[in-house]
Amino acid sequence: MIDLVERAQRGDADAFGLLAGGVTDRLYATAYLVLRDRALAEDAVQEGLVRAWTELPRLRERDRFEAWIRRIVLRQALDEARRARSRPRLTVLEHDGPAVDGHHDAIGVRDWLDSALARLTPEHRAVLVLRHYLGLSVPEIAGALDLRLGTAKSRLHHATQAMRAALDADARADARRHLA
Repeated sequence: MIDLVERAQRGDADAFGLLAGGVTDRLYATAYLVLRDRALAEDAVQEGLVRAWTELPRLRERDRFEAWIRRIVLRQALDEARRARSRPRLTVLEHDGPAVDGHHDAIGVRDWLDSALARLTPEHRAVLVLRHYLGLSVPEIAGALDLRLGTAKSRLHHATQAMRAALDADARADARRHLA
């Protein structure tokens, strides 16, 4: 991989395409989990890839290419989230299809988690995605989001509390509906 990075740094677009192609799915998944919107996630990844191409000659740690490009895409995702807050939003319902043999419970849990995650701020979603989806340590989260270590710890703590509160609120609302 280091050879591909070096070739891409010298302007080899094919080498960059191979590098980006190897991480694009993970970048999109990360951006989507932060943004909760397919189009915005695609925009964040696209803009992140363009920025990565232009900034690639300045990459010093060639063996950290994926972490470096993830940081760029995360910044783009957070920028997209800030811009999206100021725009009116049209919601299109997405349907994954009917539940199939025993998968109903898994779908219900996923929907429950998605609902709670959607109510968090993009900054809180970002730290939870990095920690629980990508498995990054707190120092790695701090690096990915350009935060001080204490700020990353604090943000992760508050995000976890907010997620628990959102899940508890959903559980209480479901209980009230079942009692009614």
